[in-house]
Order: sequence, then structure tokens, then C-alpha cells
Amino acid sequence: MNRLAKIPFLPVLIGLFSVVFVTATAATFQMGNTLEALGPPPIPEDNLQSVDENGMPLLDDPKVELGKMLFFENRLSGDASISCADCHSDDFGFSDGQDLCRAYQAAGNWRNCPTVVNAAYKDDLFWDGRAPRLEDQAKGAATSVVEGHGDTGMMEERLALIPNYVDRFKTVFGTDLPQEEDIWKAIAAFERTIVQIDTPFDQFMIGNLGAMTDDAKAGMALFMGKAACIQCHMGPLLSDQQFHNIGVPDNELFATDPLTQVTFRFQQIMNEVPEDIREKVKTDLGLYLQTKDPEDMGKFRTPSLRYLTYSAPYMHNGAFFTLEEVVDFYNDGAGEDQFEALGGVRTRSDLVRPLNLSDDEKRQLVAFLESTSGKEIKVDQPVLPPYADLN
Repeated sequence: MNRLAKIPFLPVLIGLFSVVFVTATAATFQMGNTLEALGPPPIPEDNLQSVDENGMPLLDDPKVELGKMLFFENRLSGDASISCADCHSDDFGFSDGQDLCRAYQAAGNWRNCPTVVNAAYKDDLFWDGRAPRLEDQAKGAATSVVEGHGDTGMMEERLALIPNYVDRFKTVFGTDLPQEEDIWKAIAAFERTIVQIDTPFDQFMIGNLGAMTDDAKAGMALFMGKAACIQCHMGPLLSDQQFHNIGVPDNELFATDPLTQVTFRFQQIMNEVPEDIREKVKTDLGLYLQTKDPEDMGKFRTPSLRYLTYSAPYMHNGAFFTLEEVVDFYNDGAGEDQFEALGGVRTRSDLVRPLNLSDDEKRQLVAFLESTSGKEIKVDQPVLPPYADLN
């Protein structure tokens, strides 16, 4: 019998590895931060789903099966042309392979599309953290004028005219007709199955010392020590789930694509950015769009460093297409603060600094970053049901 439960993380602390590989310098940078293996994803009490004996969500749960169909369902979007899967394709690491994410017609996106893989573990979603959980993220993307541009009332009407969906929603949620809030619950349940916990890194962390290559092990020591990545990339997600400005260079398309600029300016108005800031800003304001706090200008959520092998390009605006470019950026001390003159506050993180890594050390660090990816995750596209025959 499947058990329904809220599953906590199963942390596996670094233990012996710290003694073997971490130098005194590394311990200074570590400041108590640890790396951990990833366990089953947490399941919210108000959106339970079936899990196996190890706490992993089951693919044959009717809620998950419904959510999978809705994930591929383009009839949730405004003009029925785009689905979640169009921007989160398994061909591109459950992202879209572009530096700037695909946008709804006549709009332009200015941020990179985050992977769905392991999103189930995140405290806040989107680059500016505006969605506290998967259910909110699903709704936010589907209804945003930049992304799905869907109207929730129209979604309900469309689904109500598809007998297969009517039956499935009744089975899963007990409603006579599909309800908007249940759409997001089903999609979130499906997304909680898109997780990866069996990587060389995870195997190493639970005691299989041969799971990682020697280069990856050396890179892990650098990660915790000389490179000091662990200051922000820690725990089971390799993320502090906080927000930082590290001076990522602008994406050229941000300033040169008219649709992107129009959409960005519209979003600033909708987010009630003060006019004096709107008139001067030339780059993405990041977390400030949500908080209006000058100290948050240019800050973005620390990404998880899992599934990197398949989810390029990287950074909030897709500025880098390879892990080597990312490591070079950090090795050079990251970028400059673009916001001090705008908001009167220096927001660039003091944690980033030149690393003075050798070519061999950079290669080893990349090897470690690659060890946090396992086999590529693939999902079979479901056959979507037709509308009812009204004849």
C-alpha cells in the first residue's frame, strides 16, 4: 500500500571527507557549511501524493498522471499554443536550451529558464523568489503575460469540455468539474517526480568512495576550500537558497531586442517600480522588483548546482554556455556592481573575489560540478485527450 507522507531531507554530512581533503584554509571558508546527499522531496500536507517505501513520489499516482498531462497541455495558455513542456523540455535539461527563455507571443523574456529538475526541494522559485512553492510557480508561469498568458476562467472552461479531464479531476480531487487551484496541485505533484538523487556526488556522500573520479574529488576539495564555493552553494541542493548580486554581465539581447525592452518596462510598471528608477535602469533589477528595497538591486536566487550537465546555459540571463565559462568568471573575481549609482547602495556580494585557480584546478572544479549530474532524465510525452464531440 502506498503511503502518503511529508518527507524531510535525509542529510548526509560530509564527515570523513572533510578530514581527508579539506585544508585549514578550506575550513576557514567553510564556516560550518556542509555538503549533503539529496533524499526524497518534501510533500506538502495540503497536496499529498503517493510515495514508495523510500519516500520517493510514484509515477503511477493518478494525481501525478493528471499533472503530467497538464504539464504538456497547451490549452492552458492564452492562445492554446504553449505548454509547460515547451519551456521545460527534457531535451534541454527541463529548461529550453536558450540563454533567454521563450516568451509568449509579442513579448520578450529577459531571464533564463530554470530547470524543473529538483525544483521540488526549493524554498522559493523563479530567479527573484516570488513563488514560495511549486503550486504557486505553476500558476505564476501559466498566467504571466510574459509566459503562458492564460486566463484561469478560460482554463476551467476548456478543461470542462474535455471528458477525459473531467473524469480525472473527479477521481483525483472529487470535483464535478476541473477547478483552477487543482490544476496547479496536479502539475506540482508531477514536478515532484522530476528529481535526481542518484548521482556520483550523492553516491560518494553516502559512502561509495569510488563513485567520483579523482579529478572530481580534487574539485570538491577546491569547492570547499580555495574556491570557497561552499559559502553560497551548500547543503543537499548546493544552494543557500538566498539572493546575491555577483555582477553577472548583461545579455546583449536584453538591451537590443525591442520586445524584451517593452516587456521589461511593462513589468516594472506592473511591479510599481518608482519612476525615477525606471527612467535610469538599464539592466535587470532582480529581487528589487519584488521588494523595492535598494539593497536588493541586482540580487538573484542562488541556483542549485545539480543537473548542470544538461541544463546550460547558466546564470539568471544565460550569460554563460559552458561550466568552463562560469568557473573563469568566478576565477576572475566575478563582475562589477551596476547598481550602486542607481540605488545609492552597493549590493554586489563581498563573498566573491579573485580565486587564482590554475588551469588544472579549474578543470578539477568543473569535474566536480559535472559529478552532481546522473543519467539524463527523460519523460514520455502523453497523448492529450480531445474536446467533446458537440454534434
